[in-house]
Amino acid sequence: MTQEDLWFLNSRVSVRCAAHGAEGASVTEHLLPRGYAPPLHVHAREDEIFHLLEGEMRLRVGETEVTARAGETLLAPRGVPHSFRVESERARVLVITTAGDFEAMMREVARPAGAGLPDPAPPTTAMVEALTAAGARHHIAIVGPPMGA
Repeated sequence: MTQEDLWFLNSRVSVRCAAHGAEGASVTEHLLPRGYAPPLHVHAREDEIFHLLEGEMRLRVGETEVTARAGETLLAPRGVPHSFRVESERARVLVITTAGDFEAMMREVARPAGAGLPDPAPPTTAMVEALTAAGARHHIAIVGPPMGA
């Protein structure tokens, strides 16, 4: 199986298990810099599972916010707005989604990865606009800003 590495927003993503068909699960590994936080969003058709391999991050699901450390697994159920923020120098996270929506959206806005990580920065306006449009095509709605410090 060939690994595919992509830059998605300001993170590095390795596709570990690509989704097959409309209902196929997907496994991606994300290398994220300190402060990385995607916009608040909601998946209409898929659950999203985060398994933290290294580092620390805060995850907000609905009105609940928790801090996760290496070895912990968290769930963002479909239909519930969620976001996260990396609190350690970097985090490495397995993300499992139960349908192909997230992977398809990510591939639409990602670019081939170079070495290392892109410079840490909040998503630009252009990134958020592209993400919002791609998300709408793949049943993922951007509903708010990234989590703050």
